[in-house]
Amino acid sequence: MRPGSALSLLALGSVAQAAISLEDSSLSPREIENLERSIEARSLVDDIWNDIKNAATCTACQGILVLLKGVAIFGDDAFVSIATGLCKLAKVEDDDVCEGTVALEAPIIADAIRNMDLGSDTSKLFCGSFLGLCPEPSVPQWKIPFPSSKPSTGRPAPSGKTPLKVVQYSDIHIDPLYVSGSTTNCTKPVCCRPYTAADEPGHSTSPAGPNGDHKCDTPVGLEISMYQAIKNIVPDAALTLFTGDIVDHAIWNTSKPYNQKQISDAYTYMSQYLGLVYGTAGNHEADPANAFPPQSISNSSQWVYDALSAQWTRWVGASAEAQIENIGAYSTKYPNGNLRIISLNTNFYYRMNFWLYQEDIEQDPDGQIKWLVSELDAAEKAGERVYIIGHMPIGESDAFHAGSNYIDQVVNRYSSTIAAMFFGHTHVDHFEVSYSDYSKQDASHAVMASYICPSLTPTSGMPSFRVYDVDPVTFAVLDTTTYIADMTNANFQTTGPVWTKLYSAKEVYGSKLNPPVTDPSAELTPAFWHNVTALFESNSAMFNQYISLKSRGWNVASCTGDCQKQEICQLRAGRSESNCVVPSPGLHISKRSDERHGHSHHRAHDHQECGMSAGMKTIGSLAMRKDLLNELQVRVNELRAKA
Repeated sequence: MRPGSALSLLALGSVAQAAISLEDSSLSPREIENLERSIEARSLVDDIWNDIKNAATCTACQGILVLLKGVAIFGDDAFVSIATGLCKLAKVEDDDVCEGTVALEAPIIADAIRNMDLGSDTSKLFCGSFLGLCPEPSVPQWKIPFPSSKPSTGRPAPSGKTPLKVVQYSDIHIDPLYVSGSTTNCTKPVCCRPYTAADEPGHSTSPAGPNGDHKCDTPVGLEISMYQAIKNIVPDAALTLFTGDIVDHAIWNTSKPYNQKQISDAYTYMSQYLGLVYGTAGNHEADPANAFPPQSISNSSQWVYDALSAQWTRWVGASAEAQIENIGAYSTKYPNGNLRIISLNTNFYYRMNFWLYQEDIEQDPDGQIKWLVSELDAAEKAGERVYIIGHMPIGESDAFHAGSNYIDQVVNRYSSTIAAMFFGHTHVDHFEVSYSDYSKQDASHAVMASYICPSLTPTSGMPSFRVYDVDPVTFAVLDTTTYIADMTNANFQTTGPVWTKLYSAKEVYGSKLNPPVTDPSAELTPAFWHNVTALFESNSAMFNQYISLKSRGWNVASCTGDCQKQEICQLRAGRSESNCVVPSPGLHISKRSDERHGHSHHRAHDHQECGMSAGMKTIGSLAMRKDLLNELQVRVNELRAKA
């Protein structure tokens, strides 16, 4: 580390004085050592700030961690108190949102920081995710062991038989506290609730309609409307894929009983209107949101797995119950064809799952990747095709590079067995392509397509669901059609949502390729989707149409130049290390109520529709505001004086 850096100055501080003040305390020797490292030199904040301004950002983050460790070492209560105060001072959310969210999240963050070695890969990962001040460390090399070699046969040719219909919907985010007539103009992460007397029906100057609003999560009536539309539009659907996120975005005010009821209610409605439904675990199903610890750390998410298992087993059978209750994932055979559904718990690779920032980051949390390899190898030997479903797309910036890399290795090995992958989480309509060689991103190296479904909740576009035409023998995707409830339709708030076709992939994209891909029996291969990205590079009109379709025609913003390059890079990122996202100081610290109007839905690195953590925003603000760093230093001094 260079002379004059934050940590060099720290080493010159009066650590002996701190040790003397703590020699009769109950802190362990390691805690005393960590606290000694956390005492600031007189000019620590100035030094951190100079490092940020001089682009020595990773060094600056280690200095910020010095201050945060100085708080965390005094316990969860101290960390919650100070983080709440900083959240309010930074105004990243309203005061009550700060209080509720930080109380839920901060103990997990404090535990990670207490056990984090400064300068370690974990600290750099934390600095990149929370503060945007370090690039993600290089992926620890792990060559996944496979029990058999990849066969020379490629993807099977379509059978030409009459296609089946498969439905996908995602991110329903049901708000049981939605009140028609309450305000849509609030500063909370979710509106359409009577937070104050002025927000109540009859008093609000911006009343919510009964069927939803772009500033709010999904009322139950809109949820049921979608199930009814699926039943009417696709009465012969072979199966349905639900790619997660049931609970609303009021993440400061959730609880285990509340989430359990949300999970039970949603799947009960699905069972009333739909046939076979295969679900996956969204990050919002947990309380606090995003908190899915591996079993080696805690069993605090067992209640989520039990709640999901109680609902899923009606469709996947009791034989999958143990898998669900162990890791929140399952593998099950579709009863009416040669298809296996594998549901992954992608929360084990999610950077806002704060349980993952351990001193030694687990290579394969709960052995899920090892289990996935075993299931895919058995499917390959049995001649089965496989659909992989999960919540978070593995190529998004929300995914850790390491876990994403390891899953990508598995996808490459079993690319002939996996017919397609299906995800949600981003709330927008797009896709991602995986390659056998990311240095050669062309059609010949494209090996897998991930279909990312737009949301029901209307915060980033029109309420939506997808219908796939699939080959009944190979289960290859032959076409994909998005349906929407147009909220500008005059009947939307009166007689109810009207669900209509928005577009099909073959009609919009396939017809423009050279040669065109319009044959109803032709597969939308990974090469097809790569060629679509090439079309976007060469045809600005087609790219603009894609951007419009991404939000289903709502709040469409311009995306040119670097934005267009970033978007296409994201579409070609089957693994997150290849998505071209570079952290910047204070990444993602705006209020969610502001983000709803920020035209951010077209930027890959700004998705964050699934709910940015107030704790992460608060810590991220330290990279942008010197006054918050000064306040943090004052609080560290106060704690030290009391020790």
